[in-house]
Amino acid sequence: MTVPITAPGSWIQKRIKEDEITKYLENGRNFIDDDLIERQIKDAPKAPDAKQVRDILAKSMAIKDLTPEEVAVLINVNDKGLLEEMRQTALAIKLKIYDNRIVTFAPFYLGNYCVNRCTYCGFNNDNATACRKVLSDDEIRQEVEVLAGKIGHKRLIVVYGEHPKNDVDYIVNSLKTIYSVRVKTRNGHGAIRRVNVNAPAFCIDDLKKINEAGIGTYQVFQETYHKKTYAKMHPANTIKGNYDWRLYCMHRAMEAGIDDVGIGALFGLYDWRFELMALIYHTQALEKKLGIGAHTISFPRLVPALNSMITPDWPHLVNDEDFKKIMLIIRLAVPYTGMIITAREKASIRNEAVQMGITQMDASSRITIGGYSDAVTAQEKNKQQFILGDTRSLDELIRDLAEMGHITSFCTAGYRCGRTGKCIMDLLRGGTEGKFCKLNAVLTFQEWLDDFGSEDTRRIGLPLIEKEINEIRTKNPQALQIFMDYHARIKKGERDLYL
Repeated sequence: MTVPITAPGSWIQKRIKEDEITKYLENGRNFIDDDLIERQIKDAPKAPDAKQVRDILAKSMAIKDLTPEEVAVLINVNDKGLLEEMRQTALAIKLKIYDNRIVTFAPFYLGNYCVNRCTYCGFNNDNATACRKVLSDDEIRQEVEVLAGKIGHKRLIVVYGEHPKNDVDYIVNSLKTIYSVRVKTRNGHGAIRRVNVNAPAFCIDDLKKINEAGIGTYQVFQETYHKKTYAKMHPANTIKGNYDWRLYCMHRAMEAGIDDVGIGALFGLYDWRFELMALIYHTQALEKKLGIGAHTISFPRLVPALNSMITPDWPHLVNDEDFKKIMLIIRLAVPYTGMIITAREKASIRNEAVQMGITQMDASSRITIGGYSDAVTAQEKNKQQFILGDTRSLDELIRDLAEMGHITSFCTAGYRCGRTGKCIMDLLRGGTEGKFCKLNAVLTFQEWLDDFGSEDTRRIGLPLIEKEINEIRTKNPQALQIFMDYHARIKKGERDLYL
């Protein structure tokens, strides 16, 4: 496709509206104070005593947000016994709020043209060797037919570069195309029921258009919150080079009517301790200004990319043990939020993460443009943003989760029943959302096993469903009659029933 990679400077400049930055600043400053964060990390006790740590864990278990100072204390925990107590508490919090459910999704890259020049990304504008492509409507349908009709996904995270050819109108049209696809399956039909969006930091008017298209969560990651590192990684003459414009995108999204927003940092660009603290400041800033914190927090770890400046001796790369600590502290610091670990990580790390409080995982993931319907090109390095660490199929992941006692949920009912925004946050904080989600998780799991599950996975998954039903009988008897009616109807071929 002969689409120019570089956009006119006028196009870049008009994407940023200064009044949509200044309206959120306090005394002309944003909410990330680099010096304060560095000082809090430095001043935290280097070897926290057990009582102090356990008091913090008790606060987390009560589903209360931790302060940045408390987070700094947990960062310095290195005692193996206390780390294990942190892990046990993190898992207990997750089970208390979300039960034993893991939500699955697939990443869907629709285009890799980008005007930005992020020095660590394979899609950056200066990477002349990257093979560029933007999917047409027909190509989008072909991809969704595989995702929804052959793999069995119900939820996607769609990913776009920042370029005139995949601007807001393209995004809105692509969402409509995705939702329009309906595919016959083994015993029913497949369709994408909810699309989350990972896209550029748009202005409020454009975010309103995206919201009207019917999205789930809107994600924009700051990548690095450290201002000097941010400037080094994102040249100033690009859209992404404006730190504050990106930082306040989630504020603008909520003002545009998007209830659920997702934040994240690319761990490895700068000191992971700083990035973790900044994530906590970000979700607290959202809550302070708009009454709702982050619906999800992501913590991708920097991995090699085509023609990236990041080399194996980069000083801030995060090792496995520190990465596990990051996960634990996020769950403890913001106990109600969803946590996403992607297939960037190898399968062994993701299996451990299940025991640390994560709530969402992708599977059967392909990150090339057109990679689902064109398996030949799925792992070509010049068409993807980074290298995948976990290449398990959705069926394999579901089987592995079931063997660990975790049920896979394809539920999207909350978005369609109005359990979003402040409503979902209040339910999560109160520990009551799980009652709805357990029911819907079992229903959607039964549906997936009947339509897509291999014999090996059904052999493990069906007894797990019976175990879950027995638990519903005991813990949620008031909903048992309608649940059992829906469950029977799904086994007979009805689809998309939810409470």
